[in-house]
Amino acid sequence: MNLLLAVAFVVCWSSGFIGAKLGAGSADAVTILMWRFLPLALVLAAVAAVRARAAWRGLTARDVLRQCVIGALSQSGYLLTVYYAIQLGVSSGTTALIDGTQPLVAGALAGPLLRSHVSRRQWLGLCLGVTGVLVVTSADAAAAEGVEPWAYAVPFLGMLSLVAATFLESRSGRAVAPSVAMTIHCGTSAVVFTALAATAGAAVPPAETSFWVAVGWLVVLATFGGYGLYWLVLRRSGVLRVNTLMFLMAPVTAVWGAVMFGEPFGPTTAAGLAIALLAVVVVRGGTARPAAGGNSGDVPALRADNGTRV
Repeated sequence: MNLLLAVAFVVCWSSGFIGAKLGAGSADAVTILMWRFLPLALVLAAVAAVRARAAWRGLTARDVLRQCVIGALSQSGYLLTVYYAIQLGVSSGTTALIDGTQPLVAGALAGPLLRSHVSRRQWLGLCLGVTGVLVVTSADAAAAEGVEPWAYAVPFLGMLSLVAATFLESRSGRAVAPSVAMTIHCGTSAVVFTALAATAGAAVPPAETSFWVAVGWLVVLATFGGYGLYWLVLRRSGVLRVNTLMFLMAPVTAVWGAVMFGEPFGPTTAAGLAIALLAVVVVRGGTARPAAGGNSGDVPALRADNGTRV
């Protein structure tokens, strides 16, 4: 079951980059994101009011505020940078691979923030992953026309936003049901993106069919599939292991983008992706020792809804 969840997570998360590319030609990033989250937030709120009241019992204002911050980081900040980067001309595969550097940052911060030890083998794998990112990014930049060099830094900001959300959730003193977390996160994103779109004068959706196809794609595959599975796999496997799966997003997205949109996929790109895949093998093959006074496992796993360690 864990393998099936991992495969489903990789495919659904990768679909978000493809969906962003689908919508990039018909509307601004904030327009797509507003209409991705506004209807979804209303539906989730209605479902919560009718069928999920028990899951909300006992939540304090502090719990809700923490989830709002996590949602703002893991959805609003992360997705805005991804969509903006793709709109600037960065390929979907390169954007996915840059976001896949999360393991390096998570591994570097695991010690001081979570008092967890990361093994040398895992560090080797993480460094290989970054090497793959640099190779693919340089190849994309050489093949792209009219893309500013600074555009490749935009996805890094989104990656940092998601890593911050991951660690904030890891340090949470209270487990929140996934349905509740998703409702709060989507509601937060709906407010953020509606405000941004209204301020920019981009709240009115285009009449093009491709826009609504992209929105439907993003809601079903990326939000319910990718984002929902992210937190589920995270709870079961821990921070470092789920983040190593991010290295798999790039090959899937790169091939997907090449087939659907004709994005560049040459020998250099293939070599960089191969290095990233090797990083997955190395990192997942490593084991970590518990730090003094810390927890066992590669990085402390999140608590399940019943409060036990998983």
